[in-house]
Amino acid sequence: MFYTVRMRRADRLLQIIQILRRVNGPIAASTIAEELEVSLRTLYRDMASLESTGVPVRGEAGVGYILEDGYDMPPLMFTVSELEALMLGARMLDGRVDQSLSRAAKDAVAKIATVIPKDLREVLIDTPLFAPQIVDAQKLAIDPISIRQSLRSESQVAITYEDLKGVISTRTIWPILISFFQGSTVLAAWCTLRNDFRSFRIDRISIYQILDMPLPKRRKTLFAEWKRSQVERYPKSQEKNTSGVQIRGV
Repeated sequence: MFYTVRMRRADRLLQIIQILRRVNGPIAASTIAEELEVSLRTLYRDMASLESTGVPVRGEAGVGYILEDGYDMPPLMFTVSELEALMLGARMLDGRVDQSLSRAAKDAVAKIATVIPKDLREVLIDTPLFAPQIVDAQKLAIDPISIRQSLRSESQVAITYEDLKGVISTRTIWPILISFFQGSTVLAAWCTLRNDFRSFRIDRISIYQILDMPLPKRRKTLFAEWKRSQVERYPKSQEKNTSGVQIRGV
C-alpha cells in the first residue's frame, strides 16, 4: 500500500515562492498545482494568502503568475527535501577526481548545519541517501581547479591530449562544461583543431594552459550551440537523456 505525504501549508507556500523564483517569466497556475499535487482551488487560496502577507505575486488571466522584482526571502529557509538533495549532492562528489570541489561541498554542508534549526540539522546530517563510487577515481596529470577557473573566466585553453588510439596532439579549445560520469570526468568544448564540438576525458589531458584570450563567444552561447549539436547528432538518445549530455571523444 502506498501513502501520499501531504506537504504542510507553510512549506507549500514557501515552495510556491521557490517555483516562481525558479522560472524566467510567467508560469501557469495549472503547472504549479501539478508540481505541488494540489487542486487549482487550493492553489488559488495559497496565492491569495501570499498576496495578503505582502509577497508581490502578480497573476494575469491566460498568462500565469510571476514574482515581481525586489522580493527576496531569508537565504537559509530550507525544506526537508531541499536539505536531502544538498546532502546527496555533497556525497556524490565524495571520491570524485576534483577533491577541492568535494571539500567545498563538505564545507558548505557544515556551514548550513550551524545555522538551521536542530530538527532540520538532524535531517541534513543523517539523510539516508547515498551515491557510492563503485570504480576507482581517475588519476590526473592536471589540477581540475584550473578547468573550473577557465570556465568561470571564459578563457581559451591550450591542451595536450592523448586520444583513445594513443595519439598525442596539442590544440586550442573553448571550454563549455564539465560532466561527471561514473568513473570518468569529461570536458565538453569547441575544438579549433577539428573545428567542431568535442568531449575530452580529463584524465587524458597532460597539459592544461589557460590563455590570455577570451572566448570568441559567451560560454552560455556556446552551450546553447553545443546542446543543439547534440540533439542533431543523437536524436534518439536525446529522447531518453534529458540532460543533453553526450560523450563524443577524439
